[in-house]
Amino acid sequence: MHKKPHLPEKLCQHCGLPFAWRKKWRNVWTEVKYCSERCRHEHKRAGGGRSDA
Repeated sequence: MHKKPHLPEKLCQHCGLPFAWRKKWRNVWTEVKYCSERCRHEHKRAGGGRSDA
């Protein structure tokens, strides 16, 4: 029986929705900030990584 309700969760830094731990993130869970590639790319496009002030 899977214990999916007991997986750790984080909030996406772009969309603010909660997302759960995934097996593919087991070695980098502390570095994961976004729920998907789409949110990661959108955050960069919106100016999250730019400093042109």
